[in-house]
Amino acid sequence: MYSAHIVRRKVIPIITSTSLSQTRAKSHSVKSVESPIEEKEKNFANGPDFSDFVSGSVPQGQNWDTYKGKLKRELGESDRLRLPPWLKTEIPIGKNFARLKENLRGLNLHTVCEEAKCPNIGECWGGGPDNVATATIMLMGDTCTRGCRFCSVKTSKAPLPLDPNEPKNTSDAIAAWGLDYVVLTSVDRDDLPDGGSAHVAETVKHLKRNIPSLLVEVLSPDFRGNKDHVASVVNSGLDVFAHNIETVERLTPFVRDPRAKYRQTMEVHKYAKEINPTLVTKTSIMLGLGESDEEILQTMKDLRSVGVDCLTLGQYMQPTKRHLKVVEYVTPEKFSHWGKIGDEMGFLYTASGPLVRSSYKAGEFFIKNIVDKRQKSRL
Repeated sequence: MYSAHIVRRKVIPIITSTSLSQTRAKSHSVKSVESPIEEKEKNFANGPDFSDFVSGSVPQGQNWDTYKGKLKRELGESDRLRLPPWLKTEIPIGKNFARLKENLRGLNLHTVCEEAKCPNIGECWGGGPDNVATATIMLMGDTCTRGCRFCSVKTSKAPLPLDPNEPKNTSDAIAAWGLDYVVLTSVDRDDLPDGGSAHVAETVKHLKRNIPSLLVEVLSPDFRGNKDHVASVVNSGLDVFAHNIETVERLTPFVRDPRAKYRQTMEVHKYAKEINPTLVTKTSIMLGLGESDEEILQTMKDLRSVGVDCLTLGQYMQPTKRHLKVVEYVTPEKFSHWGKIGDEMGFLYTASGPLVRSSYKAGEFFIKNIVDKRQKSRL
């Protein structure tokens, strides 16, 4: 989806070449004639914003078999596919949206919701009928040392140093929001000796000290498979350990950064369970990158074999022209099929749909119930 700042209108005074030329014209009592460029600037300034171009939702139970649009690029085709109707979603913006964004900026925090241009930012930040808002905080800055071909987060070999105040600022922000479930993710920081694992762990500990009842999910880097660094996060007191597989094994070298490997991700999940067998673990798969049904099924089997509890499947959406093109738009019916398969395979929770993202509505009741039950079983 799209950065939060482009879907929320602000009325601010803007000095453009048009306004300057009009001011000069009035001072000389001469009627001004706008140039084509000035006219375009004026039209852009007064025109619609992004939210005016998207509407609708993914209707439940509707059959899309009659849709005649092209859903898959054939081998050798280079044209981008047109967006199907079930992906044209509203961007609702409420009081919580504005409040969360203001709090984040005031504390110099970032969210993956904005940086990765998530399509559900308005819904999660705005909250549902109960007005409970969810935002995924992105730790260690807004710049990643890796360059996955699906991701819109900024990249650099040498990002800015870590903010030592970030763990406390994150805790302060979450306390102000009054949430009972929060997701922490982060950029990869291969430039740091421990990959930033101690920083992530310290943030979790701050949250647990300040808000003991808070449930914390960490969408973690792989730390290049270093077991000590993985253990630092797993042992931090978190409730849900998440690390995304992203795609099937065959496509991994083309989709993810070379340092992010399919088998490495599986080993990270396996080791997390070895450290804490009762820990809830979670991962996500993007569909529409050219994977086959057999490959999706095998990936799901591999995930179950290392004990992954929760799985989300969502449609890959090309964030910019520089990123991988969508190979196929998967229908809501097919996503429903994979959701049923996931349940049959024994995942405790399978969320499968075109607009589902790994952190989408992460505080939903069923995930919280899974964590609560496991915590009670340890008493």
